[in-house]
Amino acid sequence: MPPLKSYSADLDYSYAPGVFPSLMVMQTAPHRAKRLLLSEKAQGEGVEKLRALCREYGVREEIADKALSRISGKQNCFAAVVFEKWQGELDAQAPHVVLHHPMDEGNVGTIQRTLLGLGILDIAIITPAVDVFDPKVVRATMGAIFSLRMKQYSDFSDYQAEYPSHHLYPFMLDGAVSLEEATAMRKLPYTLVFGNEGSGLPPEFSALGQAVRIPHNDRIDSLNLSIAVGIGSYAFVHADK
Repeated sequence: MPPLKSYSADLDYSYAPGVFPSLMVMQTAPHRAKRLLLSEKAQGEGVEKLRALCREYGVREEIADKALSRISGKQNCFAAVVFEKWQGELDAQAPHVVLHHPMDEGNVGTIQRTLLGLGILDIAIITPAVDVFDPKVVRATMGAIFSLRMKQYSDFSDYQAEYPSHHLYPFMLDGAVSLEEATAMRKLPYTLVFGNEGSGLPPEFSALGQAVRIPHNDRIDSLNLSIAVGIGSYAFVHADK
């Protein structure tokens, strides 16, 4: 088989570093798996379960300590699954979350895991943005990425054109209504829109839908992006429960 390269956005494959993320690949998307990389030190119940799944689906196993260290940047990464990248299609009837120019790998990975836990499976990424297939992001999702539908757009207007029936709720520091008010008037299907970690959403987004603010005291200037997405999404998902 051809030698594996250090990760690059130009590659058509990526890596799920760590035993648990690797297990998630094999349990939820085994058709995307290409190779299993293991450390000589890999052992335990999780590793054996991973190896069994790879044998079941015909995924080649190989010892690759140097590759694992290079992929993860750590000395204690004992497994990684090499998987094919994909471009998903969003469910036109389901709620969406749009991330506008997110740039932090940890934030984006945490957001994906949180949204899966809340039952929101459709995520649009507006570029420029972090590479969602970067191994740092994949590891931060703890495998959630393989159960989500994600699609990238070069401009928010492209997303709007594809889903014109979705009601937009951009989250902004100066949003016209509070989160509680927004959930009380929630319309389906909805899209929750969140901005960049540092700059938030551009001012013009306030005119694109019902701008929402998450109230907090004046001892902080804003919430971390992944926290804001978690709070806002939870409130909308449970609005009628």
